[in-house]
Amino acid sequence: MNLRVRLEQFDRFQQRHRLLAFPLAVRQKYSEDQGGYLAATIAYYGFFSIFPLLLVAVTVLGYALNGHPRFEHEIVTSALGQFPIVGQDLRVHRLAGSGLALGLGAAASLWAGMGVFLAAENAINNLWGVPFARRPSFASSRARALLLLVLLGSGAVATTILSGLGTFGATYGIGWKVASVGLATVLDVGLFWLAFRLLVADNIGWRNLRGGAIGAGIAWQILQAAGGYYVGHELKGASNVYGTFASVIGLLSFIYLSAHIMLLSAEANVVAARGLWPRSFSLVYQQPPTPADERALAQLAGIEKRRRDQRIDAEIETSASSRGVGKRAPRRLGGE
Repeated sequence: MNLRVRLEQFDRFQQRHRLLAFPLAVRQKYSEDQGGYLAATIAYYGFFSIFPLLLVAVTVLGYALNGHPRFEHEIVTSALGQFPIVGQDLRVHRLAGSGLALGLGAAASLWAGMGVFLAAENAINNLWGVPFARRPSFASSRARALLLLVLLGSGAVATTILSGLGTFGATYGIGWKVASVGLATVLDVGLFWLAFRLLVADNIGWRNLRGGAIGAGIAWQILQAAGGYYVGHELKGASNVYGTFASVIGLLSFIYLSAHIMLLSAEANVVAARGLWPRSFSLVYQQPPTPADERALAQLAGIEKRRRDQRIDAEIETSASSRGVGKRAPRRLGGE
């Protein structure tokens, strides 16, 4: 039995079984939407925004640690103390507060943080197939990004602190750790749920966003735990040079994976809400299109609508069988 026949059999099998059909449909649409490039754009702005935030954090620590040796010792022995550059200054007591640095860091963080949410808005709208003609204007999109930065940014800081308390307060018992991580997970789910609703410029029901928010919240907590272990164990004792490279690469990977978690979870919401499954498995050989293929491709074409009086139609050439016997005329998929 040749490879083509086996793939045709697998395609028919996966279309009949939800446990295979749904994740394969999410993977297919994520690839068509160029999810990796969208995640890379978010990661770029996210990585760029980290350094102004570090400037703010270091400046605040410079004020807070002055005259508090016990608190300084706890910070030095924490995960933050393992960062090569910041940790070194903490250990030699060279941190000092600066009003100018605080102001510049806050302004740069605000500007870069807006870039993160603008990239996230663009990505989520692409996944949902929102045409460019229906997306927010230049001023409106930046106002939305600023609102999201304040609202979701403060919530993300709160959940990160709660997750950290699970480690910091481990001496109080397993109950403390489980409660803090559990509460942080619940808050993460709520934040992702809210973000998925506010980031899309379309009227999407809250119920259609619930599954992806739950998956994203749990995956985010797992990623945070892995990141905390990496900083607290792998970077511990590293030299300043190699520790710097490791921390930068680890930080960039963490942000990139976080963007993938958010976008894949949002994509799962789109596939479930729009009924974009089962899809044909055309990884090696092109298989006959399913109705979900047609709807997904029509949505993808409709994104390019730039004017409200513009109409975009999409057609697909189909055949009576996967072997191309009995070709039929192109079938219109629909338009915006």
